[in-house]
Amino acid sequence: MSEAKGGRSAQLKHTGLRPGWTTGACATAAATAAYTALLTGDFPDPVTITLPKGQTPAFALAVEELAADRATAGVVKDAGDDPDVTHGALVRVTVRRLGPGAGVVFRAGPGVGTVTLPGLPLDVGEPAVNPVPRQMIRDHVALVAAEHGGSGDVEVTVSVDDGEELARSTWNPRLGILGGLSILGTTGVVVPYSCSAWIDSIRRGVDVARAAGHTHVAGCTGSTSERTVVAEYGLPEIALLDMGDFAGAVLKYVRRHPVDRLTVCGGFAKLSKLAAGHLDLHSARSQVDKPFLAGLARRGGADEELAAEVATANTGLAALRSCQARGVPLGDLVAVAARDQALSVLRGAPVAVDVICIDRAGTVVGRSDVR
Repeated sequence: MSEAKGGRSAQLKHTGLRPGWTTGACATAAATAAYTALLTGDFPDPVTITLPKGQTPAFALAVEELAADRATAGVVKDAGDDPDVTHGALVRVTVRRLGPGAGVVFRAGPGVGTVTLPGLPLDVGEPAVNPVPRQMIRDHVALVAAEHGGSGDVEVTVSVDDGEELARSTWNPRLGILGGLSILGTTGVVVPYSCSAWIDSIRRGVDVARAAGHTHVAGCTGSTSERTVVAEYGLPEIALLDMGDFAGAVLKYVRRHPVDRLTVCGGFAKLSKLAAGHLDLHSARSQVDKPFLAGLARRGGADEELAAEVATANTGLAALRSCQARGVPLGDLVAVAARDQALSVLRGAPVAVDVICIDRAGTVVGRSDVR
């Protein structure tokens, strides 16, 4: 069987679901169009951008406004077949000229939240435009500046129509992101998740890997964890299972259709849910159990002050950082507990398991041995 028929892209094709674009991709397209208009007087429509994995989608503009020192463009988000709360939302970006040396400065406009609590990948007080979308926007501002003779020194204000109301249907208020939505995305692409279709695609992924003779497969929560296991083990695409939030689906199918080794790799917070016994890692169906993490931290040598800090942390990442600062290996403890949960689901099937926890940048922050 050809290896081109396995891996993440084959899983998506198997579902028959249409992918969409993240708010980060939409904001990048709008920023690119707005800055181009600011420098040239014309809005490119459609506007084409380059995503982190090399795709070059084109976006139609829904808003065009041009003034002497600023321009605004708007893109309607298409989430494909994913039941995304932001599907159909209008993402607006206003680009304003700044003085030489200012660089790219981000602002939160109406409908985009502001970070008010620690533990997120952005500092308190920053607009909730996540690191990858920020870099995408910076890169495209630089490209437009180089093409049209601009300085690249601009203020980028991102807004989402009705974003504050939409954010009430997300976890943003609980995470201390107030005033609206977050601008998200690590690849620019929304991978649609119909539970039944995606679980079926996981099963087909296992079947394809086994038929091709691969004895080591990896269940990954996303593209960043896929890159990690490729770097760690050199696994081919056909051996990568896009697990998403469906850890239980991978484990139960591998239990019936064993491979010699299964690596589970994902973000620390998601895998802390598996460690606590959850097999569905979606934020709507399971939460990070901070008291559980505090118990693990105590087991790793945390005193009661640190354990209390972990138990009341704003996010799993904040709990991890507190433990890292004090030399408590919470990442490793979560990885071991997640591995042990995986082994309990496998019920003695002849499958060796290891777990790797990563942070948002893909840095390994915890791992178990193989057992």
